[in-house]
Amino acid sequence: MATTFDLILRGGTVVNHDGTGARDIGVIGGRIAALGDLSQASAGETVDCSGLHILPGVVDSQVHFREPGLEHKEDLQSGSLAAVLGGVTAVFEMPNTNPLTTSEAALNDKIARATGRMHCDFAFWVGGTRENASDVAELERLPGAAGIKVFMGSSTGDLLVEDDEGVASILRNTRRRAAFHSEDEFRLRQRLGERVEGHASSHPVWRDEIAALQCTERLVRIAREVRARIHVLHISTAEEIEFLQQHKDVATCEATPHHLTLSADDYGRLGTLIQMNPPVRDSRHRDGVWKGIEQGIVDVLGSDHAPHTLQEKQKPYPASPSGMTGVQTLVPIMLDHVNAGRLTLERFVDLSSHGPNRIFGMARKGRIAAGYDADFTVVDLKRKEIITNAQAGSRAGWTPYDGKQVTGWPVGTIVRGTRVMWEGELVNAGQGRPVEFSEAYLRG
Repeated sequence: MATTFDLILRGGTVVNHDGTGARDIGVIGGRIAALGDLSQASAGETVDCSGLHILPGVVDSQVHFREPGLEHKEDLQSGSLAAVLGGVTAVFEMPNTNPLTTSEAALNDKIARATGRMHCDFAFWVGGTRENASDVAELERLPGAAGIKVFMGSSTGDLLVEDDEGVASILRNTRRRAAFHSEDEFRLRQRLGERVEGHASSHPVWRDEIAALQCTERLVRIAREVRARIHVLHISTAEEIEFLQQHKDVATCEATPHHLTLSADDYGRLGTLIQMNPPVRDSRHRDGVWKGIEQGIVDVLGSDHAPHTLQEKQKPYPASPSGMTGVQTLVPIMLDHVNAGRLTLERFVDLSSHGPNRIFGMARKGRIAAGYDADFTVVDLKRKEIITNAQAGSRAGWTPYDGKQVTGWPVGTIVRGTRVMWEGELVNAGQGRPVEFSEAYLRG
């Protein structure tokens, strides 16, 4: 074994798939080379992690960084700054930009914009449409592609495939796991009259739990009929959790920190700032999503970071756009839940690192193991901090958690052996590269 490393993380508590314990980590060439007692080894850089926990790099598999076309809200650089300030080492970015990411040329344009400019590693979801349904088998295997994403309910942007045959035409051609925004567009159109002008609290009345459940039921049925694998994004209802428990053979699912933390009671205080699709709902549904965490039904966490300017968000409902920032607060909000006893630190790691590795087929990411990328989220579990707008790396410059005190804080973000963030400061900029996927190279 080599006794000289590029980097040694010394004295920290490593949290991983094989347990939690004190171990040093040695890194060579951007990858993990050794785990254990490295007290006799030397390195070009040694980081003292005494009193800190070292997690596999957190992956946020649902972010909207708005570039190209909407850079006044966010761009790839500012969004990735928010990510690394929050301890996130890799993101999967969504296709509802302008132009839409629905072709090889659009995907390659995003990769070119991101490489060496984003501060974290990245992949891009490719939008599935009726027009490109016959091409998705090739699109999903392109370098830098996270897979195919389909909107069954209208949200920000122009991507929408609401009918069963349109969805089936896409899923017949996928081999990787396709991701879905699951709200029934037909019911949303029927219920437009439920919106009350000036009252964001009517948002979950319009986009009700039936719209979510009906669409998820349809989606699972279609997936079974065409023998496809699916991933249901941002689960927001107790009923969907109960339903998906019976369909884990074809469907994985995601929960978001806002659906685990906020409830309809918060509309009075925060109004349109917490207007999201699908909506923040009453506490019964929040408890239902927590059941999904506790029972192992939920596979991954995603922030659904979807920034808009404060000026846009302050428009009276329903003229206000849906979406909030979240990539920077995912780790501290969830660590606060860990400290409150809602989930273990190991379960958080399963949701934020091992889960994306497992269900999306990430290569060399999501575990602390020899041969894997040296991606680490270093956290101080006992540190108390107050989340503020002033900390925001996002161009939007605000968070719905402004003023919230949390226990547990990201101290460092290390991407492929390079310290990118340490103690709230960007120390190495623009190191981002495309995530690689094992499944992208398989031929179905």
